[in-house]
Amino acid sequence: MRYLMLVCTDPDHQPGPDDAAPDVEDWVAEMDGKGVRLMGSRTRPASDATTVRVRDRQVLLTDGPYAETKDQIAGFDIIECADLDEAVEVASRHPMAWAGKIELRPFWPDDED
Repeated sequence: MRYLMLVCTDPDHQPGPDDAAPDVEDWVAEMDGKGVRLMGSRTRPASDATTVRVRDRQVLLTDGPYAETKDQIAGFDIIECADLDEAVEVASRHPMAWAGKIELRPFWPDDED
């Protein structure tokens, strides 16, 4: 099953002395090597975002993110795992899980509407 990993910052997190995060390049190399990570990338900061909405057939644009939140999406990865347990294990090894947070969202199966 494919999962979208939203890699998010957590400005409220205060790392402890034992919270040294692993290196992101090491995580990418390991997951790419296992064939788990299908693709991924960092994203530009929320200040570079454009939100698009259509209301009354008019396109409305807003600079910046739509949601008012302190957490910001820093990047994404698409992973292929046998089940949620494996996806959680993969996400828990991502460096941002140590300093931020990872949101896992399963893709809809191709044969399901």
